[in-house]
Amino acid sequence: MVSRYGIFCKVIENGNFTKVAKEVGYSQSAISQSIKALEQELGTILIDRKKEGITLTDDGKSFYPYIQAIFHAELSLKQKQQEMKGLEHSVIRIGTFTSVSRNILPQLMKSFKSLYPTVNFVLKQGEYTSIKKWILHGEIDFGFVNSDVVSGINMEFLYRDEMMAVLPKHHKLANLPIISLDQLAKESFILLDEGRHSVIMHAFTDYKLEPQIEYKVYDDYSILAMVKQGLGISAMYSLVLNGFEDGLAIRPIKEHPERNVALAWQNWDTMSLASRKFVEFIKENFVFVQEK
Repeated sequence: MVSRYGIFCKVIENGNFTKVAKEVGYSQSAISQSIKALEQELGTILIDRKKEGITLTDDGKSFYPYIQAIFHAELSLKQKQQEMKGLEHSVIRIGTFTSVSRNILPQLMKSFKSLYPTVNFVLKQGEYTSIKKWILHGEIDFGFVNSDVVSGINMEFLYRDEMMAVLPKHHKLANLPIISLDQLAKESFILLDEGRHSVIMHAFTDYKLEPQIEYKVYDDYSILAMVKQGLGISAMYSLVLNGFEDGLAIRPIKEHPERNVALAWQNWDTMSLASRKFVEFIKENFVFVQEK
């Protein structure tokens, strides 16, 4: 259905009732009646009908920009309605890891659901190579990865996450303002399992150091509990540590090992509308989330 505002704009653009009637699938009589109804609504004659064609009356010229604005607003409203239908009851599947699923995604998902209440999320926790594999196999729509170690997939940089030294509060190194990799390597070490691409292990290797690995643990919060119990020291990402400083000594590492976190997907055009919308939403709102 085309409103009388839309029909009026099309008639002025085409300069012909017959062309518009064919375009919108109405009879020429219906087009004329629509224009007359609009003129009655506004209480004036908008179009001067002559043998050589149609022209706007003086009142028509005055009203035309406002009628155009209404018509364009109707088009925008219909477009938004179609977008909403496309997102209705959609499921967004995301590959993620602890720091993202704890510190970044909850606020973003809450805000996105306030715009699209029926959208649902599925979070699949993994490490970089497994997340890439899930994307390529279509098990998730997009994911968060370390762009330094993942390739062969579309990525867009999001933020840098630096590793910090994590020690028991009364550890002998806790008195230092900054700790080196060499000092970490000489202590009983609890390694964060990042799969085949460990940022901290690459850093140790670059400096020709061999850490004394006592434990290899996948779950970040298990590592925190173990460090508090004095089972060893560790290196963990700063974003994970927010709010967990109690009972721990957290210090910067002299060599600044870090990862570059990026959003990754296989094919933008074939990804679901809901997932594309959420990726754009993340990129637009991430800085605010990080600051909070």
